[in-house]
Amino acid sequence: MLLGLVGVAIFSLTLPFTRLAVGGAAGLSPVFVALGRALVAAVLAGGWLYWKRAPLPPRSALPALGLVAAGCVIGFPWLTSIAMQTLPAAHGAVLVGILPLATAVFAALLGGEKPSTGFWIMAIIGSLLVAGFALRQSGGSLHLADLAVFLAVVLAAMGYAAGGRLSQTLGGQQTICWALVLSAPLLLPVVGWLCWEQAAQISHANAAAWTGFAYVCVFSMFIGFFFWYRGMALGGVARVGQVQLVQPFLTLLGATVILGEALEWQTVLFAIAVIAVVGTGRKMQVKRR
Repeated sequence: MLLGLVGVAIFSLTLPFTRLAVGGAAGLSPVFVALGRALVAAVLAGGWLYWKRAPLPPRSALPALGLVAAGCVIGFPWLTSIAMQTLPAAHGAVLVGILPLATAVFAALLGGEKPSTGFWIMAIIGSLLVAGFALRQSGGSLHLADLAVFLAVVLAAMGYAAGGRLSQTLGGQQTICWALVLSAPLLLPVVGWLCWEQAAQISHANAAAWTGFAYVCVFSMFIGFFFWYRGMALGGVARVGQVQLVQPFLTLLGATVILGEALEWQTVLFAIAVIAVVGTGRKMQVKRR
């Protein structure tokens, strides 16, 4: 649970730093940020695998690695980068709060875990809390970019569940590193074309945009997964995934510090309620085959 919490703390700053990277006239394009960060992380992953002399993954691991690549390496970064052009990071954060429930659903669908009824009840209550918070913050209606965030959540949950289960045999570090490396042949020509096509925008990007880009490359796309997948390998995808319920509120705090977005006192009340649900959910039975 502690390893999962460290991973969540790292991931919680992804939306604020993504908005920093794509925001304003001197920002980078969402597509460049999403795919560029994956390519940079793939280079780091390749260096790590070479340093560790890691063996090639077995052929049986390729489908799961494909799901991790599609969901966590490409899908989630791309869609959230697009959404962060128009959505406040705080608003996007609460929508991402449904990720634990989505992760538990995929953990059950992909097999290997059977959460108890009590666990599902806690997961649903927590997700309803963050969904209600999202509606309250947006005045009862959702933005057009919300659909992109919800789809991003589905893809991330798929990648989390597949990667978490594969980490039990392949190891958390190797799981994310091989997913990144296997994505590199697809990313390299596209990012190269973007560098040529958007050369003017890239050259005029300010220091804030590059700072945001650097964070999502090194921490969101690489280091955070070392903690996250290791935690899920030890504690199970569904159970450790519930730690994500605190991520929206860590993101809200990050948005306040990094972007200067307002932090309302009601947020503290929702945070306390969600943390209580997470604590209760930890005590519920989750059978692992």
